[in-house]
Amino acid sequence: MIDKREGLVSTAHHTASAEEPHQGGEPAPSGDSHAAGGPDRRRSGPLAGLVVVAVEQAVAAPFATRQLADLGARVIKVERPGGGDFSRGYDRTVNGLASHFVWLNRGKESIELDLKSSEGRAVLETLISRADVVVQNLAPAAARRLGIDAKALVDRFPRLVACDISGYGSGGPYADRKAYDLLIQSESGLVSITGTPETPAKAGIAIADISAGMYAYSGVLGALLQRGRTGEGQALEVSMLEALGEWMGYPYYYGCYGGTDPARTGASHATIAPYGPVATATGEVLVIGLQNQREWRVFCERVLRRPELGDDPRFAENADRVAHRDELDGIVADVFARLPLPEACSRLDEAAIAYGRRRTMEEFAGHPQLAARDRWRRVGTSAGAVDALLPR
Repeated sequence: MIDKREGLVSTAHHTASAEEPHQGGEPAPSGDSHAAGGPDRRRSGPLAGLVVVAVEQAVAAPFATRQLADLGARVIKVERPGGGDFSRGYDRTVNGLASHFVWLNRGKESIELDLKSSEGRAVLETLISRADVVVQNLAPAAARRLGIDAKALVDRFPRLVACDISGYGSGGPYADRKAYDLLIQSESGLVSITGTPETPAKAGIAIADISAGMYAYSGVLGALLQRGRTGEGQALEVSMLEALGEWMGYPYYYGCYGGTDPARTGASHATIAPYGPVATATGEVLVIGLQNQREWRVFCERVLRRPELGDDPRFAENADRVAHRDELDGIVADVFARLPLPEACSRLDEAAIAYGRRRTMEEFAGHPQLAARDRWRRVGTSAGAVDALLPR
């Protein structure tokens, strides 16, 4: 039957409690997303005509498969009975639906299956037999018990592109640990270099999940391209720890080869100065960024209007400026504290110094650049249309 629960279009409904998808999301927020009205038989895009089966929850796998849906693939999301994807319950902020779920599940169809029952497993096997791609983020042991780990699937269906997403990978001592975004941010070292000197902090978004989802998405696209050439499918495996770990390349090299981890500097850059937030006289916060010596001298002359600072030995090179960051930040803050926003922006523009506004979510939604490029689109949910940034 068609199940429009929580805004997703469902192609079938089987009750009971499914094998719990885990790994890839924070253990607490709620939500919902879209595709109101019924399966779209007129999909367009480079992946139109392809079918993706997604046994997924939370963020990492849904982020990967939502991008496949955005490119035209038909994505059938398999959810457990009695609540479905647990991100449906993270919050109720989007007209009663969950912000995570709305963000991650547009354009998908949903089927509720009890994967502990023979009937549910038979339905899933039929779906997979007709699919081009399977993405799943069950715990590795659970996926193996069900026979839907990527290797087992490609053994049964040689043309299939199958992708496993887990916290730590299918082997090793951490393989079956639960893995949520904050835990992976911590295990990868990200939390240790983020925040203020006094307080380590996580990134404000689920960056470990997103990194895994991005590598799953690009890996699936690459495997589909290869299948077009060879006719053969491929088994892929993405670990949240390894995905985020690759993004940690700069602090890894800096810390392991330099002997000291990058300092926690709040919203400022750890190894470049001046590079960070400054408050204007009218209360708005700008974020400025300088990249080289020429920009530093121009900044002193045209923005600070204190050209003598360009020759001050405390600030001669970037390494000196970082070493004397507190003094330099105080000088810069004092100048900007006397400049209303229009004058501060005018000076920075005339000097061709890079800067941005520290915006709230509401200010981002009304960003003039996005409006000028007509980037917002209305997408449907069971609770009404919402705005979304869609790929062109």
